[in-house]
Amino acid sequence: MKLYGHPETSDGDSPHRLSEVALCASPEALRKIAGFLHHCASEMERMGAHYNHIHLSDRLPEFEDSPHLIVARE
Repeated sequence: MKLYGHPETSDGDSPHRLSEVALCASPEALRKIAGFLHHCASEMERMGAHYNHIHLSDRLPEFEDSPHLIVARE
């Protein structure tokens, strides 16, 4: 697994590899994110090499105003 990210003030440059991520969220939000990750894993298995990426906010609109969480194939 690799983690990538942009600073909040990013000007759109390529993402930078991260060594650590801290999720500051409520138990309810963490459960929703866990469900999203489970969905992504299922989609990766189902789609195989055709899987590219899925955005959390596309799957769960309540996260539209949150930092972008994107799950991509390794």
